[in-house]
Amino acid sequence: MPLPPLTPFARLRWDVVSRIVDQALPAPGARVLEIGCGQGAVGVRLARRHHYTGVELDAASIAVARERSAAAGAEATWLHGSFEEVDRDGFDLVCAFEVIEHIEDDDAALRAWAGRLRPGGTLLVSTPAWPSRYGAMDEAVGHFRRYEPSALAAQLEKTGLTDVGTRLYGMPLGYALEAARNRLATGRGDLREDGVAERTARSGRLLQPRTALLGALIAAGTFPFRIVQRASPTRGPGLVAWGVAP
Repeated sequence: MPLPPLTPFARLRWDVVSRIVDQALPAPGARVLEIGCGQGAVGVRLARRHHYTGVELDAASIAVARERSAAAGAEATWLHGSFEEVDRDGFDLVCAFEVIEHIEDDDAALRAWAGRLRPGGTLLVSTPAWPSRYGAMDEAVGHFRRYEPSALAAQLEKTGLTDVGTRLYGMPLGYALEAARNRLATGRGDLREDGVAERTARSGRLLQPRTALLGALIAAGTFPFRIVQRASPTRGPGLVAWGVAP
């Protein structure tokens, strides 16, 4: 089954996220909700084993996600619109990758997402780490903030989640990728001319690989770095955090 290509940073992140998902959902057929599914690169992977729903505000991105899902033969539900339009039945996993930093009231968002979990379900998020690393690309794609691992863990605990954990990723390649993205954003002032909503919508489309060949090259090129980052769970510019509904 052809899978959508992942960006280099997303490939590093998926190496971490996929292991957490497999631990949280050891058996196939779980109910999974992804908020801000973008163009469906992760969603198609999740839909191979589980009953998947992806929700996305950007119409162009959700159209690509539907095409990719059909091409991969992955059964999934793709919703263009607000998270509030998703049914309120409990999910086994609610995930949001590179989303929370785009939301001004992040506490309210985390409470709402956690509220869609069934007892024992897992909330899983990823986000850029370290406020001191906020740069030109963060601004260009509509980020309100970056996160200290301990601060994000405290926010998850405040929602009532238990067994909260965090893990950093991207050591060492993520630093170089981040520097290159900041350089690009600095050189293109037009990326920062739109409002936050427009920049956020564009973020899921920016620098996305389009072909299977490019995806394969990215997978091969990032392989050694994925091995290296597994030995450095407390270092890196990317952050993954999770918690379990009581």
